[in-house]
Amino acid sequence: MSSDSTSPIGQDSAIPSSSAKYEQDARAVLIAEIKETADKLNRDQASRGDLKILSRALKELRYAFKVFTPFRQIKKVTVFGSARTPPDHPDFKASLEFGRKMAERGWMVVTGAGGGIMEGAHLGAGAAMSMGVNIMLPFEQEANPVINNDSKLVTFRYFFTRKLMFVKEVHAVVLFPGGFGTQDELFEVLTLVQTGKRDLLPIVCVDHPGGTYWSNWVEFIRKELLGRKLISPQDLSLVRMTDNVDVAVNEVMDFYSNYDSMRYIKDMLVLRLRRPVSDDLLAKLNTEFSDILTSGTIERTETHSFELEDEETRDLPRIALHFNRRDAARLREMVDVINRDG
Repeated sequence: MSSDSTSPIGQDSAIPSSSAKYEQDARAVLIAEIKETADKLNRDQASRGDLKILSRALKELRYAFKVFTPFRQIKKVTVFGSARTPPDHPDFKASLEFGRKMAERGWMVVTGAGGGIMEGAHLGAGAAMSMGVNIMLPFEQEANPVINNDSKLVTFRYFFTRKLMFVKEVHAVVLFPGGFGTQDELFEVLTLVQTGKRDLLPIVCVDHPGGTYWSNWVEFIRKELLGRKLISPQDLSLVRMTDNVDVAVNEVMDFYSNYDSMRYIKDMLVLRLRRPVSDDLLAKLNTEFSDILTSGTIERTETHSFELEDEETRDLPRIALHFNRRDAARLREMVDVINRDG
């Protein structure tokens, strides 16, 4: 072939690799499934009301994904707390300080975009490091001045779509004292992590010095839930309590000091780490956490071909295990050991 008939410069780089081709094919299959589901709704003679819910939810999520996608390589923390907390309250000041310290460490702060604790966390983080997921309410909750009219603000009609973004897109959840909504979000994220519907992440409850909100909460949990054996003792490992902002920041940062992320590949759970696991630590993990294995041992492993498209994690060291998918709290305890001793 003569040089005159060669491809334009740069065209070769546009030819998808095998992993990129796999990704394109997988996306095409999922989009086809969405269209097929829509056709089935028509065939099922779904009611107009049901169609409105589905249509609105899909539109909300599509737009929210679009807003969050450019920031997915930046770690984020969701901050929950009361919209009624005044600026002169120590909880507000604590939320502001927490937001500031997380932003200084390169983390973005996601809140419900309202006032009170949410506004305090955004004030501390600053507009550039803030994202908001607001909710349309009958009394028209307006976004706080920090995030209002910002391109990183998404407004939802439905709580269930909004709650998905609170947990799906972040790497930590931190809660300050609040009302029904704060309690709802805490129990929601605890349930998701406990049941394996959400990957492990730090969950930290923060009070002001001398405050009793979370100490009273954990006393109820110990007495009524643990006391009646409605939860396991290990489940308390999923959440941490403190009345010190610096401790809360360190809880979040320490969780990612060695642990990076996790992924299931077929029947294996793979933990991606920032540093290789030593022989001594690997032996310790197998001794202390054999109870969470369905078979085999905890072993070092190489990057699987399914993971090659992720440039952020593909070169990280890994360990793999046949996890029983039941003892998430024990898995969290194992991650703590990896972070502390690795």
